[in-house]
Amino acid sequence: MSIGVGIFLMVVGAIFAFAVRDTWDAVNLQVVGYILLLAGAAGIVLSFYITNRRRRVETDAIDPAIEEEYRVVEQHHRDIKE
Repeated sequence: MSIGVGIFLMVVGAIFAFAVRDTWDAVNLQVVGYILLLAGAAGIVLSFYITNRRRRVETDAIDPAIEEEYRVVEQHHRDIKE
C-alpha cells in the first residue's frame, strides 16, 4: 500500500466517520469510517517503514586494510609531536 492509497483510505474513513449520519441495521458507517481511518494510517506507516528499510545499505565506511594504514600513520604523527 502506498502513501496515496493510505491518504485515500483516511479521507474516505473521515467522511464515513464524521460526515455521514445514515445508519443501516447491519452496518454502522461510523465504525466503518474509523476502521478505514486506522487502515489508512497503518498503510502510511508501513509504507514509510518499507521504503526506509529498502534504502538502508549496510557497508563499511573504510576498507579494513586501509583503516589499518590510517592508524599506523596517525600513530607516527603522534610520536613525532611528542
